[in-house]
Amino acid sequence: MINSASQYPIFGPEIQCPHCRQTIPALTLTDTYLCQRHGAFEANPNTRELIHLQSGRHWRQWNNEWYRQHTHPDGIRFEIHEALDRLYTQGYRATRVIIAQRYKSLIGAYLERSTPWRGQPESAAASSTKLKLYGLPVEFSPDSKEEPCWEVINFELEKERGVPIRYPYFRLFE
Repeated sequence: MINSASQYPIFGPEIQCPHCRQTIPALTLTDTYLCQRHGAFEANPNTRELIHLQSGRHWRQWNNEWYRQHTHPDGIRFEIHEALDRLYTQGYRATRVIIAQRYKSLIGAYLERSTPWRGQPESAAASSTKLKLYGLPVEFSPDSKEEPCWEVINFELEKERGVPIRYPYFRLFE
């Protein structure tokens, strides 16, 4: 007798589509899920990733939420900007961005660096350089060995009630 669990991919008989969040079914005896709007997703049992076959985008899951795994700086920057827009429409403003350590080399060149005041010793100046993205302070997450969620999630926004001081968060004409 065949175990019914073995008839489905690793995430079970259905999942939420990472794009539209609709419930989508698994195709029996395959590693594939099929979304009517976005096409096929293949589950990789070795990496526990979901791969969108049409675009090649990779997704990983943490606490039943899908997180796209970025390979290009524009992808993570766009995702952060979308999240900032969502906060704004909900009546919040971001106060800080915490980005997963694994993206430090990918996004590092795109971060704004504020220079410390003149006359400060070089060693103090190097340690006090502030990184910013869209005008917000940036920090990088702890190592994923310390906090495993950072192996999957991409960033976190700290927020408070109110509208952004500058919206949008980046400046075009300054």
